[in-house]
Amino acid sequence: MMALGLAMSLTVQAQQLSETAQISLLTCSPGEELYARYGHTAIRVLDKVNDMDIVFNYGIFDFNTDHFYWKFVRGETWYELGASPYRYFMYEYDRDNRPVYEQVLDLTAAQKELLWQRLVDNYRPENRKYLYNFVFDNCATRPYHMIAQVLGDTLSSSYEGYSGQTYRAFIRHYTGSHSWENAGINLLFGPEADRPMSNEERLFLPEELMWFLSEAKVADRPLVLNGKTAPFEISATPWYATWELGLVLYFLLVAAVSYWDRRRHKRSRWLDITMVCLYSILLLLVAFLTFFSCHPLVGFGWRLLILPLTHLCARFIYILR
Repeated sequence: MMALGLAMSLTVQAQQLSETAQISLLTCSPGEELYARYGHTAIRVLDKVNDMDIVFNYGIFDFNTDHFYWKFVRGETWYELGASPYRYFMYEYDRDNRPVYEQVLDLTAAQKELLWQRLVDNYRPENRKYLYNFVFDNCATRPYHMIAQVLGDTLSSSYEGYSGQTYRAFIRHYTGSHSWENAGINLLFGPEADRPMSNEERLFLPEELMWFLSEAKVADRPLVLNGKTAPFEISATPWYATWELGLVLYFLLVAAVSYWDRRRHKRSRWLDITMVCLYSILLLLVAFLTFFSCHPLVGFGWRLLILPLTHLCARFIYILR
C-alpha cells in the first residue's frame, strides 16, 4: 500500500471536480491482526468525467523506518496520507473477504470541491505525514475532521451509540473480553482509560464514525445520500485461548509446585524469582510508557495486581505449612 500511495503522487492534481463527482466514506471491516481488529476508514473521490477514482487513506506507515519499533513503543509513529486507485485499495479487502461499506455523502458542488482541494493539499509531501495517536489522531479521526471542517456547524447527528462508555470498554468490544490481547491492554492501561468518552471522542473507531454519519444531518437534510452499513462481525475467543484459562493453569502450576515443596520441605526459589523478574519487567514497561511515551491511556492500575495475587494465593499451600 505504501508503494501505491507514493505512485499516485503523479496523478493527484488539484484539478476541479465535475458536477457529477461523488465523495464517499469507506469503512473497512476488521481483520485478524491486532492492528486490524478495529477496522479502517478512508475517503473515496469518484469523478467519471475526469476519469478519476481515488481513495485517500490516512493509515499508511512504513515498517522500514529507522528504529520503527522503538518509536512505536514510545508512541512516536509517523503515519501519512496515501492515495491509490480504488481498485487497488479494494484488492486487499476482497482478498481477505473483508466487507467494505460505502456511504456517498450528499454535498453541494462547493462542499465537494472544498473537501477535494483540502485532501489534495493534505497529500502534498510536506503535509501528508502526521504523528499517529490511537485514540486522538488516527485513520478515522482525520476523515471525520476533514468532513466536519467543510460542513461547519451545520453538521449534527442523533447517533448516541455507546455514549458514556469508557475507552477500555470500547476497545474490549473489538479485541474480545476473553482474549490475551485484551488482557495485555488492560494491564497496560491505567485510570485514564476508564474515563467516559464524549460524543466526538468515540469517533476514533471506524464503525462508530460509520454509524455517526448514517444518522448525520446537514441543516435539515441527511448527510448520507446512499450507502450500505452493517455491524462489524467480531470473532469470539475460543475457550481454550482465553486469558482466564491461562490464569487458572498458572495458578494450578504454582499450586502444584507449592504442594511438592511442602512434601519435600524445600522451596522452589526459581519459581518465585522468575515471577519477580517477569513482574518487574512489566512494571518497568508500564513506568516507561507512562512517563516517557506519548501513549495517552497507559498508566498504573489495580489490574497490575492480578498476577502477583494469583501467585501469592497459589503459594499459600507452601507458606501456610
